[in-house]
Amino acid sequence: MLSVAGSLRTSVLQLPVRGVCSATFNRKSSAPGHTCTAPPSAGCPAVCCHMLPVRTLSAVRGLSNVGTLSGAGTLSGVGTLSGVGTLSGVGTLSGVRRLSGVGRLSGVGRLSGVGRLSGVGRLSGVGTLSGVGTLSGVGRLSGVGRLSGVGTLSGVRRLSGGGHDDSAGAAGWYSSLSDSAPVHLSEHFLVSVQQMSGLPWWLSIVVATLSVRTLITLPLAAYQMVIISKVEALQAEISELAKRLRYEVSVRARERGWTEKECRFQFKKNLRRIVSQLYVRDNCHPFKASVLVWVQLPLWISFSLALRNLSLDQSALHSDLAAGGALWFSDLTSPDSTWILPVCLGLINLLIVEVFSLQRVNPSRLQKTVTNFIRAFSVLMIPIAATVPSSMALYWFTSSLVGFSHNLFLRSPTIHKILKLRSHRSDSPYRDLLSAFITKYCR
Repeated sequence: MLSVAGSLRTSVLQLPVRGVCSATFNRKSSAPGHTCTAPPSAGCPAVCCHMLPVRTLSAVRGLSNVGTLSGAGTLSGVGTLSGVGTLSGVGTLSGVRRLSGVGRLSGVGRLSGVGRLSGVGRLSGVGTLSGVGTLSGVGRLSGVGRLSGVGTLSGVRRLSGGGHDDSAGAAGWYSSLSDSAPVHLSEHFLVSVQQMSGLPWWLSIVVATLSVRTLITLPLAAYQMVIISKVEALQAEISELAKRLRYEVSVRARERGWTEKECRFQFKKNLRRIVSQLYVRDNCHPFKASVLVWVQLPLWISFSLALRNLSLDQSALHSDLAAGGALWFSDLTSPDSTWILPVCLGLINLLIVEVFSLQRVNPSRLQKTVTNFIRAFSVLMIPIAATVPSSMALYWFTSSLVGFSHNLFLRSPTIHKILKLRSHRSDSPYRDLLSAFITKYCR
């Protein structure tokens, strides 16, 4: 053992090693490397060099501005490792509280016990990556044999080549979705609403939800009602045409000697053709009624992920959302521990399902199955909402509440007259709905 207080002169470079508690340096010669230690009372300040060929480096408080760090058997107990151009050929890298600003990290047998790993251009060829508190800002993560025990995985542009890729594949898929253009556009919209209005974050989320649901989904819901009304109005005409078609098919069957199977085939084929012509004539193909779902679902997902991204620790607005709540949900970045928002969300969703079910007088077996499935999903949303940030739960509850209000609004006879709906509607829809609800659940 050779104690050094100032600097160590080797055949490779002159390296200041004050604060290196234990390091083994390799010479270019065939002689074995020397181990350099500092007195225990000297502490372990930062080390700065351009090229550091070592076998063992441990118990260093800070190691920074190293051009290349390679060939180290074990690198452990380093407080901060940053500003390294290339870190490679390390058998075990562990016990580093913070690893950042590394251009390329490769050829590491095991990387574990790192508090925060960020700002790495490329992370590849790592046998096992585990016990990392936060992994973020990595340009490419590839060739990792096993990825486990990672608290937060964010800002990774590409994730590939994992040996056990069940969790890694899911993380890569979710990371791609949360980093997509619609999610970023939703983030920008939410931030713009808050900055322009000056409202607290909880109220800004409510206002943004109300604006989007009113300006986008409400017109689509009205359009859906128009399409459904046209389709319902065609049912009487379709029934009449079906009777005439059945008679014509029976006459033609006697002339040509068709079997019963051929008669059914001809009837169904011609009936589909007639119905399609009627849909084209009135411009009311039933698929158009599903436009609302194809717009509302991506909006819901985009805003949910946008609020989650804004609530993460890495977000620049994390502290604003943490102090932007109200009442019992004062911190919008943490789940609602009281479960008030999740339970309210489940109740309003169940109420929406029941209102829609009351519209069907004689529901089919398939309609009953779908309704029960939606009921079960509404109940399942309660524990899910209790595990996400309160900002997301607040958005879900507000969106459901606004949707329920729009549904009641579109039942108004005045709205039906404005939309010129063809099918007959009740003149007192709200009273009929209340009486149907009381009859079904209160008697």
